[in-house]
Amino acid sequence: MGKKNKLQRFAENLTFSNLFQYRYEEVVKGFSLRGKWKTDFFHNNHPLILELGCGKGEYTVEMARRNPEINYIGIDIKGARMWRGLKTAQEENLKNVAFVRTRIELSEYYFGEKEVDGLWITFPDPQIKAKRERKRLTSPRFLERYAKFLTPDAVIRLKTDALLLYDYTREVIEKGNHILLEANEDIYHSGIDNEITQIQTFYEKKWLEHGTPIRYLAFRLNPEWFEKKESKQ
Repeated sequence: MGKKNKLQRFAENLTFSNLFQYRYEEVVKGFSLRGKWKTDFFHNNHPLILELGCGKGEYTVEMARRNPEINYIGIDIKGARMWRGLKTAQEENLKNVAFVRTRIELSEYYFGEKEVDGLWITFPDPQIKAKRERKRLTSPRFLERYAKFLTPDAVIRLKTDALLLYDYTREVIEKGNHILLEANEDIYHSGIDNEITQIQTFYEKKWLEHGTPIRYLAFRLNPEWFEKKESKQ
């Protein structure tokens, strides 16, 4: 994408009422919708699901289309990519979808305690080098961040083409005594026919064209994480 197109998209992003993007200094002072997304933005009490690393927003938008009784928020730092999801949501007048442009490690500043009912992590960077393990979105470091705003029964779902990340996440789940709900090393050859396979990202389609297996995990965080937090209050 050329620089001119990026600048045009950045400019148009400023016109979308369902995009939230702030400087670090602003958001850490206190984000006005933190803990109030359902009441003050979506104006309902429907479940709230986040897509982390949403890219072009294909998953966020399509899930919003299919499930009008659920609120969805896509999170990514790439504003030019996110433009596509924002544009589609506006064109289709989807009221149950929003986007936050930020680094995922700052998401805890945007969402309050027990505010989020589930996560989709769709094809994140697997951070192959061992020294970058802490940057993997399913590392204990990130799971601890998610626990600050997830409900105790929230399901975390991972789709990835990377065997390394799939195996790593299974190990994290086991070591952390988290609750594994589903593990599948090749969802497109397993008979699954629902939103897990029916909704595909731009890059997912490319990997499928090359015959790359797509892996899927679903799990809940260890309930003790939430019990300990409540006992400190």
